[in-house]
Amino acid sequence: MQQRFLGHSGLRVSALTLGTMSWGTSTDEDQCRELLRGYISAGGTVLDTAISYGEGSSEAILGELIGDLVARADLVLVSKAGIERRQGRRMVDCSRRGLLAGLDASLARLGTDYLDLWLAHTWDPHVPLEETLDTLDYAVSSGRVRYAGVSNYSGWQLAKSAQLVDTPLVADQVEYSLLNRSAEAELVPAAEDAGSGLMCWGALGRGVLTGKYRGQIPADSRGASDRWAGYVEPYLSGKASRITEAVLTAAKGLDRDPSDVALSWLVQRPAVATAIIGPRTPEQLQAVLAGTLEALPEQIVSVLDEVSLGAGAELGLNR
Repeated sequence: MQQRFLGHSGLRVSALTLGTMSWGTSTDEDQCRELLRGYISAGGTVLDTAISYGEGSSEAILGELIGDLVARADLVLVSKAGIERRQGRRMVDCSRRGLLAGLDASLARLGTDYLDLWLAHTWDPHVPLEETLDTLDYAVSSGRVRYAGVSNYSGWQLAKSAQLVDTPLVADQVEYSLLNRSAEAELVPAAEDAGSGLMCWGALGRGVLTGKYRGQIPADSRGASDRWAGYVEPYLSGKASRITEAVLTAAKGLDRDPSDVALSWLVQRPAVATAIIGPRTPEQLQAVLAGTLEALPEQIVSVLDEVSLGAGAELGLNR
């Protein structure tokens, strides 16, 4: 799997990052083991988690598997703090106290004494930005974090942060796909100016760009679950459907999987360092890993660009 530098840093990341949001909830421990084994075997190096994923179960499972299936030194381990879920409630706290408590909990669950990359999970309007950024600085200077970044920051938020922080923000983890290109309006140029690489979640349009929702909602999909139906629903009609059809048509013409077409388009975009994939089953992972991530023909890129222009903004999904 291709390796590239994250932003203007010396940190190398694989083109695809393994996301673990479903670990410990809709993905059981045996499946997690198979997912990690398959991803590592394909040359992947980046594991993405957060204290909020499964209320800590994602990190705990990773902590059990790291060292068993793969050496810690061979991984780029990424976690996030600032959002917690307790008994289904979402709470934001990017204060120094909240972030450092989250970092300590992450390290304990993951069974490591450092993170390769640590992110403030979201913008917190109730905490002074300087306090959040100073905490990122402290985490790096204390040796518990090698690199720091942010998540779900808009262009102006990233630009302001980059001017205030002493430690370079090497990453901004945001939603970006053919179904949501709202990052291009201001975040992409801001990231390029700040030297931050984009880590793109929702890279397959929350699963819709695989084509599995075409004309139906599979019973075992996120779209059919009470918890996740609202997460998928915005991408199941209107312009999103037309974009998905264009991806499926391109895939058929190129004799490639739709997920490979969607990811190949994304990883070639400016400022993009890695696309986060979040397969819930080993079968879903293998379908993604079977792709080549080869650059698409210019004509195909042009068509996909045209049909998806402005995608995301009209859905109210800007973050």
